[in-house]
Amino acid sequence: MNVQNLAAYDPFADLGEEQVRQEEQAAKKKQQQQQNYVHIRVQQRNGRKTLTTLQGLPKEWDQKMLLKAFKKDFACNGTIVEDEELGQVIQLQGDQRQKIAEFLVTEGMPKNEVKVHGF
Repeated sequence: MNVQNLAAYDPFADLGEEQVRQEEQAAKKKQQQQQNYVHIRVQQRNGRKTLTTLQGLPKEWDQKMLLKAFKKDFACNGTIVEDEELGQVIQLQGDQRQKIAEFLVTEGMPKNEVKVHGF
């Protein structure tokens, strides 16, 4: 009698190096596609207070100048926050989602790259 199922088996030994590289490249490509979008979200603070966040801006857009324009046009306060995973995130007081989206589209960003999230 020969027992086969007790032998050591490496489930990843079947995969060749080339297939592993292809899977890694596909994961990187998917991540880059997700990063092409500019995400505008709203967060509830305490009571009626809300916070609007903007993330995923392209590197060629100057975030400090953009924040300054937002603060002046929307009559609200805001800041730039550094996040480990998301990079730099712009935070504005109040629900400014639609105003930010319109502003970015008028400044030349394609409308299909702007994603507005929230309730």
